[in-house]
Amino acid sequence: MSCSETQRGSDIVFLVVVRCLFSVVQYEHNKPNELNKHNKHDQLEEKMSQQIRLTTPLTTEDVEKLRIGDKVLLNGVLFTGRDAAHKRLFDLIQDGKELPIDIKGQVIYYVGPTPAKPGKPIGSAGPTTSYRMDPYSPKLIELGLKGMIGKGNRSQAVIDVMKQFKAVYFGATGGAGALIAKRIKKAEIVAYPDLGPEAIRRLEVEDFPVTVINDTKGNDLYVEGMRQYAEE
Repeated sequence: MSCSETQRGSDIVFLVVVRCLFSVVQYEHNKPNELNKHNKHDQLEEKMSQQIRLTTPLTTEDVEKLRIGDKVLLNGVLFTGRDAAHKRLFDLIQDGKELPIDIKGQVIYYVGPTPAKPGKPIGSAGPTTSYRMDPYSPKLIELGLKGMIGKGNRSQAVIDVMKQFKAVYFGATGGAGALIAKRIKKAEIVAYPDLGPEAIRRLEVEDFPVTVINDTKGNDLYVEGMRQYAEE
């Protein structure tokens, strides 16, 4: 079997799982309340229907109240950064040098936006896969980073550090870069312009929609979702 066939098969399996999960959500949502009041699936679904507004920089108290499944609307400043920028930040930390941005209380969005169209602050700005940042994230979290936004799951090492130093990982919707960009009101490069799309940018956002994937208790939305699906 070729690599393309293997990938296509994996994609089909993923779509089937997503559709099954959606069917379970619909079914559980329509069952009588008296049969569901103690159902964890319904509790998670209820949390995901509510929205919490937060403004950066985030405090420890802000992130400690968040739980997996919470829908959050972020306002204020986000910084962008992918693996190349993270590697540079990591090297500065290792050398005991000052970082080009103050990350205390901040949120980093894993994105490499496309060029902005005339009159727009930024181009398409969908999230990139987060595991590329896993080797570097623990150090940034130790220094006060409170949030990260991307897609996909994180390593156990990152989850453990988030629990220890009180930080959260948010998921943004993959494939919706143009829609996400509408929540970005201003963008400017503040470090590493030579990296092009991967330069560190300072974004000003309004009601930027994210979902809590990993909280400060060490919980994982992906794991919990699959567990609940398996129990049905």
